[in-house]
Amino acid sequence: MSEDNIKPVVWVGDARKLVQSFPQEVRQDIGAALFDVQKGTKPPHAKPFKGVASGVLEIVTRFETNTYRTVYAVQIGKRVYVLHAFQKKAPKGRKTSKLDVEMIVRRYKDAVDIEKEKQS
Repeated sequence: MSEDNIKPVVWVGDARKLVQSFPQEVRQDIGAALFDVQKGTKPPHAKPFKGVASGVLEIVTRFETNTYRTVYAVQIGKRVYVLHAFQKKAPKGRKTSKLDVEMIVRRYKDAVDIEKEKQS
C-alpha cells in the first residue's frame, strides 16, 4: 500500500494527550486500530458511536478490568479525526457519560470547521 492511500490523523483537542495517558498495551491497540482506519478498513473492535453523526465510531479496548474508548470520525473530508478518548468508569451496561457525549459532539463540530478551513 502506498502512502498516498493512507489518510492522515487529526487529533482534536486533548485526544492525543488522553490516549498517551493510557497503559502501553491500550495505546498499542488503539494505534493499530487507527492505522486500520487510515488504510480504509474498519477495526474489528470498532462500532458506531450513536447520537453524534454518521461516520462517528468508537474503538473499544478492554485491558485488565478497565474499558477504554477512542472516538473518531471518518466521513469528514479525507482525514481521520480523533475526537475524544476516555476510560469508561461506569459499571457495565451504563451509557457513556453526558459530559463525554457533549465533548464528542463539540469536537465533531470543531472537526467539521477544521476541515472547511483546510479546504479553503
